Amino acid sequence: MTTPSTAELAKFAATLKFEDIPQPVVARIEDLLLDWFGSALAGKGAHAVEILANFATAMGPADGPSEILIHRRGSSPLLAAMANAAASHVAEQDDVHNGSVFHPACVVFPPALAVAQALGSSGRDLLTASVVGYEVGIRVGEFLGRSHYKIFHTTGTAGTLAAAAAVGHLLRLDPSQMLHAFGSAGTQSAGLWEFLRDAADSKQLHPAHAAGAGLMAAYLAQGGFTGAKRILEGPQGLAAGTSTDSDLSKLTDRLGSRWTVSETSFKYHASCRHTHPAADALQHLIGRHALQAGDIRHVTALVHQGAIDVLGPVIDPQTVHQSKFNMGTVLALIATQGRAGLTEFDNSFNVRQVLDFRNKVTMALDPEVDTAYPTRWIGKVRVELNDGRVLHERVDEPKGDPGNTLTRVELEDKALRLALYSGAASASEMRSAIQRLWGIAQAPSVGHLIG
Repeated sequence: MTTPSTAELAKFAATLKFEDIPQPVVARIEDLLLDWFGSALAGKGAHAVEILANFATAMGPADGPSEILIHRRGSSPLLAAMANAAASHVAEQDDVHNGSVFHPACVVFPPALAVAQALGSSGRDLLTASVVGYEVGIRVGEFLGRSHYKIFHTTGTAGTLAAAAAVGHLLRLDPSQMLHAFGSAGTQSAGLWEFLRDAADSKQLHPAHAAGAGLMAAYLAQGGFTGAKRILEGPQGLAAGTSTDSDLSKLTDRLGSRWTVSETSFKYHASCRHTHPAADALQHLIGRHALQAGDIRHVTALVHQGAIDVLGPVIDPQTVHQSKFNMGTVLALIATQGRAGLTEFDNSFNVRQVLDFRNKVTMALDPEVDTAYPTRWIGKVRVELNDGRVLHERVDEPKGDPGNTLTRVELEDKALRLALYSGAASASEMRSAIQRLWGIAQAPSVGHLIG
């Protein structure tokens, strides 16, 4: 016997039609697709990404229908999905859903795009499958709860289900097959936070594995391969092994009327999302009081427990990527450079001025912030000045949240900046790709996006 929740989620994933999706949700998934595209291009040249992309190239085939964006070559859907997933999660600019603490784009769009290109699917098919992936992955992340995220990287774990759902929809799996795809995806679910302590490359492996495992699960289900029907809530299922506060009701919460796609946030700073609320608050405070970094004696970032769990182990970051998970470094860049963008991290994460300010920053658990999390990510800072004054600032919706979102002009500028940062595309190529993406819903088939 399957639980109604799991079966209902699988049925939704298998049967959603483009016409069922409200127009504002369609517009939002288009926005998210462009935002992901920029992040994927920004991964070109990154150490971990190139290793994973070179692995995909070595595994072959020499060519194929699916686009490896950073190398401008074709490959199989599986290997293109893995390479693009890794590339889109390294710049720390890909989107995030607050309530599930989950980065949907990097595990949904890579497999969906790769399979859509291989099948010759329409733009509407791609967008619908992507909505399916978001809705499933986010709900699985919410279901697994805060305890799961303390140890497990939800993007890697829930991401397998998100990828399976998106690909399964493109393959036109029926509800029974989709349920089997969920079972095979869930049993491959993986991703642990321990890599942060060593500055290891695992964070890029997590979405690559999730995209590939989910894609494989969907294709296996199409061929008749069966998976556990209660992989999420069964006595030896995913929640039993990885969570102490799972909530089965989250899997189908207002399914078909509550669109979690529209709740997804864009990332503004080029760092772990847990740093963003405090970074916004400090940026506002410095601007409002016309402060210089040298005026500040100490900063306390008042945070939720999840921020302490993820950022706390990163005490002395040794790499650019590790520094993006250090609250002191992020706030130091805000104070000394004015922003925490890609070039600021590359050029300044370990310069003396930043290191000195980093040592002025501590984190403290704040009951209000922690109670609101993960539904709301409130930013609070307490700043002690050299002249003895103590200033406070708060931000209730960080830049990029649905209530403080990025406009399409801002999204275009961000995507262009990301592509130029890595050299993955020229300005003219990006402008052409952006126009192509804004019109993707009218495309009879999804071709290559660039080059």
